[in-house]
Amino acid sequence: MKTEVYSWRLEAEKKADLEAELRRDGQRLSELLDDLTTTWLRERRNGHSNDDAEQAAIRKRAKAAIGAVAGGDPTASQRAGELVREAIYQKHLQEMNAASRRKRAD
Repeated sequence: MKTEVYSWRLEAEKKADLEAELRRDGQRLSELLDDLTTTWLRERRNGHSNDDAEQAAIRKRAKAAIGAVAGGDPTASQRAGELVREAIYQKHLQEMNAASRRKRAD
């Protein structure tokens, strides 16, 4: 049972074109919107064909922004805070050294 109402604004020309097409097809706007939303939700729930690629791209961007701690140490998970602090410190040193070199070059 449909009980909810949703409203949105659109350009008058687009509304007129939409209504004309719906009249030509003998369809109501509510039917069209119901079909469109059902299809869109089904696709979202079943995943997109690009979803794996999209997730890989997100992980790549996150890794570049956040950084990573190299593996090989079985105690790394226990020492994660220490390792992250050390990685940040090393990056800070590199940036400070680079800034110092730029300053001397000027």
